[in-house]
Amino acid sequence: MVSILSTLVCLGTLPKPTIGAEPGSVIHWGRPVTVWCQGPLRAQEYRLEKEGSLSPWDRQSPRGPRDKARFSTPHMTDIYAGRYRCYYRRSTDWSKPSDPFDLVVTGSYSKPTLSALPSPVVTSGGNVTLQCGSWWGFDGFILTKEGEHKLSWTQNSQQLKGQFQALFLVGPMSPIHSWIFRCYSYYSNKPQVWSEPSEPLELMVSGEAPPPKPSIWADPTPRVTKGSTVTIWCQGSLQAEVYHLYKERVSKPVDTEDPQDSSDQTSFSIESMSSHTAGLYQCAYSTSRNSWSERSDPLPLVVTGAYGAPSLSAHPGSVVASGWKVFFFCSSENTPGTFHLLKEGGADLPRHVESKTYHGRGQGVFLVGPVNTSHGGTYRCYYNPSSYPFVWSHPSNPLHLEVTGEGPPDASVSWDPKMTDISLTPWSSESQVRSTSHVPTVPMIYLGLCPPEISGL
Repeated sequence: MVSILSTLVCLGTLPKPTIGAEPGSVIHWGRPVTVWCQGPLRAQEYRLEKEGSLSPWDRQSPRGPRDKARFSTPHMTDIYAGRYRCYYRRSTDWSKPSDPFDLVVTGSYSKPTLSALPSPVVTSGGNVTLQCGSWWGFDGFILTKEGEHKLSWTQNSQQLKGQFQALFLVGPMSPIHSWIFRCYSYYSNKPQVWSEPSEPLELMVSGEAPPPKPSIWADPTPRVTKGSTVTIWCQGSLQAEVYHLYKERVSKPVDTEDPQDSSDQTSFSIESMSSHTAGLYQCAYSTSRNSWSERSDPLPLVVTGAYGAPSLSAHPGSVVASGWKVFFFCSSENTPGTFHLLKEGGADLPRHVESKTYHGRGQGVFLVGPVNTSHGGTYRCYYNPSSYPFVWSHPSNPLHLEVTGEGPPDASVSWDPKMTDISLTPWSSESQVRSTSHVPTVPMIYLGLCPPEISGL
């Protein structure tokens, strides 16, 4: 449908006016704002059009020979946010419409987080990636640079591990400028309605290459029972004067420590582990030359004991011959999420598999083998919901796997997700898939309940 306003504008023959707002185009919720439209002297009427409206948003007839009309509201809200144009009338002729003008309201949603990857310390002439993120399903993010010449960039959001985020590449960096950034989030159906601004993030530009990045680890383990104490260690350089600890989605350091006894490392303590302290951590250090290192590799710090324990079982059993394959089944009432299989005392990293829902329960299957004596030991599994990757359940009951002497030649267990049971078949270098019509010999608890994707170990 063509509005009356659009029809009038299309008939315009006079030069187009200019449009703007005071104190600016981005206004926080509840603050006053004035949209102005400037044309020639002796304009007899001004009209303001808001995109999506079928009639003029407002109109004004100036008193005296003024060349500007003002449209004001004492309280900015979502209603006033949008794209505007204005035009004017002289005698019976209407002007062409002004260029479009976006009036933005901020403060309508909770603020996103802003962080620098890999570090807020950047070498002069280098680039840095800024990450804006939120757990809410926003469609896009806006990055703004503060200063005399304000700049902004817009990116569509992408979902990663339950979080919505956008990455902005900024640079090349110069030490003679101030580099302070904020970011906002928005939904695509209301692009002029923004969230609260993130906390400000200031980038530090150094004139030389940064020192080598430090290493980071957790003592006694990066998987910590809820309420327990954990120490995060950061090892950098003998020249380090101060260490900073960073946590993902927090723009500022969460802790600062001096080196311990003139050594090349320091420690950060968490007295009581909780879901709030779980997450990805990095550390960095500054030397006597006031030069900051890169951030360390990320350390995933997990809290356990937040949810009920899943169950763990093995097929064909907990005692198997060397050369066979073993399936570990982890099951929980919670879905969707991820299962993790760990071997106690093992140096290997945890294995992970996404939960699949069957008969109202989440299930995951881990394939181990062909096994040898090194696979023997005690296993446990954990569960975490999709939205909280570092908040895990209580551990499952322990399952001790015993690997005996050599089994039959090329013997193993094969399992076809399309089948309704698990069968013992000869194992060869090529996986064999076989339909089974015989009566299965495995316990009924395994039958037809666990056909998710298999995580091979």
